[in-house]
Amino acid sequence: MTVHVLVADDQALIRAGLVALLRAAPGIEVVGEAGDGAEAVALAAETRPDLVLMDIRMPVMDGIAATRRILADDGEHHPRVVVLTTFDLDEYVYTALGAGASGFLLKDTPPQRIIAAVNTVAAGDILIAPRITHRLIEAYAKLHRATSAYGRLGDLTPRETEVLRMVGTGLSNADIADRLVLSEATIKTHVKRTMSKLGLNSRAQAVVVAYETGLVVPSSANTGPDRPPDRHR
Repeated sequence: MTVHVLVADDQALIRAGLVALLRAAPGIEVVGEAGDGAEAVALAAETRPDLVLMDIRMPVMDGIAATRRILADDGEHHPRVVVLTTFDLDEYVYTALGAGASGFLLKDTPPQRIIAAVNTVAAGDILIAPRITHRLIEAYAKLHRATSAYGRLGDLTPRETEVLRMVGTGLSNADIADRLVLSEATIKTHVKRTMSKLGLNSRAQAVVVAYETGLVVPSSANTGPDRPPDRHR
């Protein structure tokens, strides 16, 4: 299956490099290039990509606002967003995930890792690098405990709460199914219902909620190798 990608970055040289990299990769087609967030929103509506590779610091509209606009589209098709930035700042990562992004990469990520990330996220997974994302979620969850989120957990069944906790530690659906001795299809249903009840539109947001509500604490987080997972979730 061909993955259709929209690249948004205000630096023409970096944008051209990303486009060239992706066009050379089998199974990936670049459907558009945007130089700012507003242009990215317009092109996403026009080209309907499977994935948007989104810079954060851009003129007119930044990548966070653009991500929110793209994912808030009332249409049936919602692309996944991978944030790609030079800045390893806590606020950027946390805000990007909270906006619904499915991954976060730094621009010094090796080319093959970027290609792997695009395929991983397009396949329905999320890209949470323990080196960056878990550390940042842990830090910000301590500062931004959302009391309303605690109330929302009351809508979940005990099984859905347990599945949410396992999602928060970075486990895949298959891993959760193994641990709970259930089918992967059953776990996928639990995840879907949990996200619906909590008003979430990405698995990454579910991870944030798991930390914010205390279901996951730093000692229970997944600390596996810093690489894209190799199995679909």
